[in-house]
Amino acid sequence: MPPEIDLLAIQRGSITAPAGCGKTQLIADALKSHSGDRPILVLTHTNAGVTALRTRLKRAGVPSSAYRLSTIDGFAMRLIARFPARSGHRPQLLELNNASSDYPAIRESARQLLVSGHVAQPIAATYVRLLVDEYQDCSTVQHAIVSALAALLPTCVLGDPLQAIFGFGGNRLVHWEQDVQASFPAAGSLGTPWRWQIAGNEELGQWLLSQRLALTAGLPIDLTTAPPSVRWVQLVAGSEVQQRLTAARTNTPGGQGTVLVIGESMNVQGRHQLTSQTPGAMTVEAVDMRDLVNFARRFSLQAPTALQDLATFAALMMTGVGTPNLVARVGTIRSGRARTPPTPVEADAVAFESERTMARALRLVDALAEQTDTRVYRPEILHCCRSAMRSVINGEQDLLGAALQARERNRHLSRPIARRAVGSTLLLKGLEADIAVVLYPESMSVQNLYVALTRGAKGLVICSRTSTLIPTP
Repeated sequence: MPPEIDLLAIQRGSITAPAGCGKTQLIADALKSHSGDRPILVLTHTNAGVTALRTRLKRAGVPSSAYRLSTIDGFAMRLIARFPARSGHRPQLLELNNASSDYPAIRESARQLLVSGHVAQPIAATYVRLLVDEYQDCSTVQHAIVSALAALLPTCVLGDPLQAIFGFGGNRLVHWEQDVQASFPAAGSLGTPWRWQIAGNEELGQWLLSQRLALTAGLPIDLTTAPPSVRWVQLVAGSEVQQRLTAARTNTPGGQGTVLVIGESMNVQGRHQLTSQTPGAMTVEAVDMRDLVNFARRFSLQAPTALQDLATFAALMMTGVGTPNLVARVGTIRSGRARTPPTPVEADAVAFESERTMARALRLVDALAEQTDTRVYRPEILHCCRSAMRSVINGEQDLLGAALQARERNRHLSRPIARRAVGSTLLLKGLEADIAVVLYPESMSVQNLYVALTRGAKGLVICSRTSTLIPTP
């Protein structure tokens, strides 16, 4: 069956695409039919979005030679890093030591580099065309970056104004009609709920499309009108924590499917705690990996509290560390007062205290992760931590520099999402699963609520006090 819209026939335009209506498949179809000698540049906003796209493209049999895939910010970083003299940015900018100021500076440097014309020839020689997914989440500066690229490459942007969720902290998003369609004229729209049709659940897809219209009109969502695949968990005062924890453990039929658990956007520690208490769950990490960078910046092998600091950091990534007990046991063992022999982990901790080296530190982290009763629920952080420590051991750089480098590698690798993943709408945007569990719908804006409700193809679990969901202003 031919695609609804041929993206490769669009020289400059925009596609409006509600969630689950085939936007990703449209991109896959375009890339699969591309046979030129230069790849198509594909940009989106989040690492999760990159992962979802790459997974879909691989599934569709799209050869990797047909495209280059990145976040917009990742592309901007690589662009100015490739042309440091012409962009004139501070070298430290790419370390992202202060994400709130560094990212805007990176975007502005990339914009200036593009509009200057200095890189027009390399860009045109490298790529044949540009596709940008999730365009509703573009800031005005990112929009300027894409517009500058569109002067060099045929460009089509795709998005849904009801999924614009990145407009916070002074990050002004583009207006779909006034900004996007003014620069990229409307070239079509999608309206078939393919995500749910393919999952054999078109009833849910059609209901979500009707709720999209309601939300657009400023109306609440009435869960009593939902199809059977939507399960409402009515929260009872005093039992909310346990009810949400139980909901997060929802299994798919047969237990082999995927589940996205959508927690509070502003409560990072709460999401991590929920993940640690949910069997099989793993955290979807923010790209800045703040916990890793903070640890790398502060950790010192010479510090009196080095063992405690290392164990405390390990406890942020895995269960069963027991930092106070471990530190106390090491003290007891080293003083000769232990009545029982040390466990393998305790032995590695004692060895670290006796020989403060990064190799010993890495061995202790590995030993903690390998314990029988331990579950690593933040594998991306652990992976980057191990990578950074190995770099230090090899004499390549200090721990902070190595951690920053590992973080950036991870950003571009787009590691697979776990079968049961916990995050916020910002982190889970662009992903889909069999079941989506929405834990705090009553604290969500219109856009965040719509994003949350459209992640599950086969079913939804919604925790709320009432059956009427009224988005926050």
